[in-house]
Amino acid sequence: MTATPRRLSHHAGFWVVAAAFVTTMAYSTVPTPLYPLYQERDGFPVWVITMIFAAYAVGVVFSLFFVGHISDWAGRRRMSVIAVVVSALSAVLFLVWNDVPGLLTARFVNGVSIGILTATATAYLGELRAISRPAENIIIAASVAGAANLGGLALGPLIGGVFAEYLPDPLVLPHAVFLVLLLIVALVLVAVPETTEPVEPRPRYRPQRLALPSRSRPAFVAAGLGAFASFALFGLFTSLAPTFLIDAFDQHSHLLAGATPFAVFASAAIAQVALARVVLARQLMIAIVSCTVGLVAIAAGALTPSLGLFLAGGIVAGVGVGILFRSAIATAASLAEPGRRGETLALIFLIAYCGLALPVIAVGVSLLFVSETTVLLVFSSLVLVATVGAGLVMRRRAAVGSTP
Repeated sequence: MTATPRRLSHHAGFWVVAAAFVTTMAYSTVPTPLYPLYQERDGFPVWVITMIFAAYAVGVVFSLFFVGHISDWAGRRRMSVIAVVVSALSAVLFLVWNDVPGLLTARFVNGVSIGILTATATAYLGELRAISRPAENIIIAASVAGAANLGGLALGPLIGGVFAEYLPDPLVLPHAVFLVLLLIVALVLVAVPETTEPVEPRPRYRPQRLALPSRSRPAFVAAGLGAFASFALFGLFTSLAPTFLIDAFDQHSHLLAGATPFAVFASAAIAQVALARVVLARQLMIAIVSCTVGLVAIAAGALTPSLGLFLAGGIVAGVGVGILFRSAIATAASLAEPGRRGETLALIFLIAYCGLALPVIAVGVSLLFVSETTVLLVFSSLVLVATVGAGLVMRRRAAVGSTP
């Protein structure tokens, strides 16, 4: 007789999935303060760092389009475990194949795991909460999912910075530690109850369908632009902040290299939680002002140069793009046609993750021809125009009561 594995309660399973979400997202940004160490060891130029980071974003986009939706019929638990195991595989690649081709491969594989988990864990948390606490508002699960996502992304660089600054073998130890953590997480996830009924016969595989709303196209374009620009700022700080700190401000602290993107992601996460109950039109006005002030401060900090102004600008801009991204999701959801909400949200997430990759690649190529300060000024200006323009269009729609 085959023993049935013991399952956790749905309430306990909810927090296990949340912890798995945080751990896996954190590992995806642990390499941020380590990039200059790889660069120093192997002597590659700055643009290679942008390619390594872009490989991660390409992996996310790939898995969101081809794999992320499979949990709807293959099961949330199974796909969550697979996502964590794939992340553990990327840790193995970092440990055994850490020249440039290996780094590109490891980051792509890590991105694949994030694309699977982002879609799966968000749905899983909502379903587990609905079963364990049916009387509660679904916003609790959504808030936990959002906090786990951005919170994990924020913690990763800080953890990587601590490893690099204070512990031995910074290109080995962080990956070894997270390999163990991820394998433990995968084992515990096996005990979480499943929330989806198996589909028999299994449907024929197809990539994720995408849906562009037929109504209010300008509002959807604004939402897409806001999501793209928000992730562009996240991508810049996650990929090149440590290099800018060294070259523009002569700051070689690995802890500071990790704390800088941590502060940007953390401010975005805190703003999302703190302003969750504020009227959307008011949230968008705060986002517009924060993006304007923050991006101007980033540019001024690079010109002066003033490290304090640069960091303060990143934190304030983080508040703005955190709110803007969540508002873009809300706008896209409100525009979706009946029965096609998931397909519309999939499209907005794909646009956002393209924003994570394409601008960073453009920055890397630009650094071959012009100075870092010039690139940062142009980048800040373009993101400023995109975020403010998108915010104004979405705010106009929210102000007339079209968006909940």
